[in-house]
Amino acid sequence: MPEPTGDAAGPDRTPALPPEAGAPAPVRVSRLWWVVSGGAALALVVLLGLVIVYRESNKPFGFEVEVMGVLVATRTDLLTVPALVFNALGGGVISTLVVPGVIVGGLLLWRRPWGAVYYVVAALASATVTRVIKVVVARPRPEDILVHPDFGSFPSGHSANAAVVATALGIIFLRAWVWVAGAAYTVLMMLSRTYLGAHWVSDTIGGMLVGAGVAVIVWAPFAERLYREQRMPHPPIWVRTSHDASR
Repeated sequence: MPEPTGDAAGPDRTPALPPEAGAPAPVRVSRLWWVVSGGAALALVVLLGLVIVYRESNKPFGFEVEVMGVLVATRTDLLTVPALVFNALGGGVISTLVVPGVIVGGLLLWRRPWGAVYYVVAALASATVTRVIKVVVARPRPEDILVHPDFGSFPSGHSANAAVVATALGIIFLRAWVWVAGAAYTVLMMLSRTYLGAHWVSDTIGGMLVGAGVAVIVWAPFAERLYREQRMPHPPIWVRTSHDASR
């Protein structure tokens, strides 16, 4: 994603830097393919929303009824408790204030201010797009539900929240383990929403596409700054660096 092009030097296409440099030299970061991918994800959400409305929004797809039936039949305390934990993490005050606060605070403490700004913008954009689609599609929730969510089943706001966190942090840190952990968190969130009866499968898929698609599109204007920031050292702010001393 944030790969340097053309003017980046070296076999790994990373700009060569003198030892005394405070930050990587400017590079050009390829954006087009990723923005197109994000746009395609949102287009799929719109298409899926149109299909749901056309079919009458209260009618689930056949496979969704089967999946819901299997998950409802497997409900036990052992599975319900972690599902409720995911429910709390992905919605309400925890999702709106606590999780973003922890993420932004951590990014700022470890010297990633542009990462913090990017994450906030992506999260707000994802929440806005999700809310607009919910109101337009107005799909009722499933009936066999264990929680008390707000209006609108499509797309899943919890799944969108999980996907935007996973995608944004994957972009910020550029580490394989962050992508793997984020993907696992998103999939578990999606499963928990259907297990609790809060969403049909297509709702969770739509939410995931919204969160990931918005995060990629919002990344584009921040791409070069995020890439440059990622290449800098990131000791906590209470550790003095040579860059601090030179100011």
